[in-house]
Amino acid sequence: MIDARGCPCGSGQPYDGCCGPLHRGERQALTAESLMRSRYAAFAVRDGEYLWRTWHPRNRPPAVILDPDREWVALRITDVVDGTADDAAGIVEFTARFRQITDGATGEQHERSTFARRAGRWFYVDSL
Repeated sequence: MIDARGCPCGSGQPYDGCCGPLHRGERQALTAESLMRSRYAAFAVRDGEYLWRTWHPRNRPPAVILDPDREWVALRITDVVDGTADDAAGIVEFTARFRQITDGATGEQHERSTFARRAGRWFYVDSL
């Protein structure tokens, strides 16, 4: 769900000025971190198509199935290695918090994700 306080990625910007244009294909992520943030936001707004499109073609699944009981509530970036507009690869480490809708249980997912640029576009590759 899109929060009135801003983009789900935690940038502090409005969704339509942050991850929204990436989700709609109006522009591309310029860095690995911006792609990672936009992918988190896609989980939050339940945009499985964007997640699939931004997964590296060599290892993406046939489809992205989102858990309808999981609500993503916060993102914290803890490390970024390379992944600038001039790099071919990058790593973003993050912790994403979630809440189970049916019982209110909370949890978090910690991941160190790898990203690669292909034909000028950033893609999620996998987690370390």
